Amino acid sequence: TSTGRMVCLWASKRVGRPVKWVSDRTEAFLTDAHGRDHRSEAELALDADNKILGLRVKTIANLGAYMSLFSSSVPTYLYATLLSGQYDIPAIHANVKTVYTNTTPVDAYRGAGRPEATYLLERIMETAAREVGLSPAEFRRKNFIRTFPHQTPVIMCYDAGDYDATLDAALKAADYDGFAARKAEAASRGKLRGIGLSCYIEACGIAPSAAVGSLGAGVGLWESAEVRVNPVGSIEVLTGSHSHGQGHETTFAQLISERFGLDTNAVSIVHGDTDKVQFGMGTYGSRSGAVGMSAIVKALDKVEAKAKKIAAHLMEASEGDIQIEGGELKVAGTDKKLTFTEVALAAYTAHNLPEGMEPGLKEGAFYDPTNFTFPAGTYVCEVEVDPDTGKTEVVNFVAADDFG
Repeated sequence: TSTGRMVCLWASKRVGRPVKWVSDRTEAFLTDAHGRDHRSEAELALDADNKILGLRVKTIANLGAYMSLFSSSVPTYLYATLLSGQYDIPAIHANVKTVYTNTTPVDAYRGAGRPEATYLLERIMETAAREVGLSPAEFRRKNFIRTFPHQTPVIMCYDAGDYDATLDAALKAADYDGFAARKAEAASRGKLRGIGLSCYIEACGIAPSAAVGSLGAGVGLWESAEVRVNPVGSIEVLTGSHSHGQGHETTFAQLISERFGLDTNAVSIVHGDTDKVQFGMGTYGSRSGAVGMSAIVKALDKVEAKAKKIAAHLMEASEGDIQIEGGELKVAGTDKKLTFTEVALAAYTAHNLPEGMEPGLKEGAFYDPTNFTFPAGTYVCEVEVDPDTGKTEVVNFVAADDFG
């Protein structure tokens, strides 16, 4: 496919028109990066009270025939580092070996590493619960982390979490307690009924520059933003994050709209334009909200602070008394107010600004988080199986997410 892209570029230049190439399914299967291929063994140690003492994992990860961009980091740094899941596991030993084979290369794809860790851990938690005779839900609950920040034995330090909340919400929505009756009813019809759950954790907001630097990365993974308030009060936001269908244009505009009480139509989001946006690291690793929007917020903080200084000066009030509400800057406890547009215009006409203040209302910011974010949740799936045909029906699926 990389050859196809280069040929398209060459052909487009030659003919002076856009050129599109679409692969067929066979080409895609042979050339597109695949997601994951692990062979793993796991052991879980419990004490007499069924509290986890330790986890040992041995994994052989297939890289395919060639090394791809992130292929070696996915089954190591993004997989082994999340093997603690939502659980307080005092000791974890993970041995990951990557191998080359004659298959299609793998690369980062849909969660990259984290689903593999969750699948392995939740399978062994389910197996252990059944072996010791505990409800799979209560066995998980017994071993949840409840004090934060929590340093896992595998690098990651979780900043916050409430795993009981998502477990409770999922179990209630799925009517987990009523399952036995539904299973009996299914049996009366000659069907098998099963229910399973998974408690996942994610590492999102891929960024901490120091963290990726320690792995040998050649770049920092901060994000940038610039907020330009025009003299007429409209706002242009330049973001280094890039949307490929997630709806950033709406979400980012809502951020500004809520901050200043403006209509979203007054906000323009600029992304992916290297003539305008100075620097940016793009969207991947669930980072656009946690990192990209945080950079915008930092820039908005600067814009708001300057706007309040201007408004306070114009209305002869204390800066601390200025409140922004409904597109207006008001002096608390009085009827004095200026519209956001009036303050923006004053910033650019510059006839009456606080002494020493530069004209204009435009601020930029870079954001480099100190840690990942750790979304978590519980999913419950109930299925019915026809033992004669093997036909399986997903009767109910419930997801409870805490996005961090």
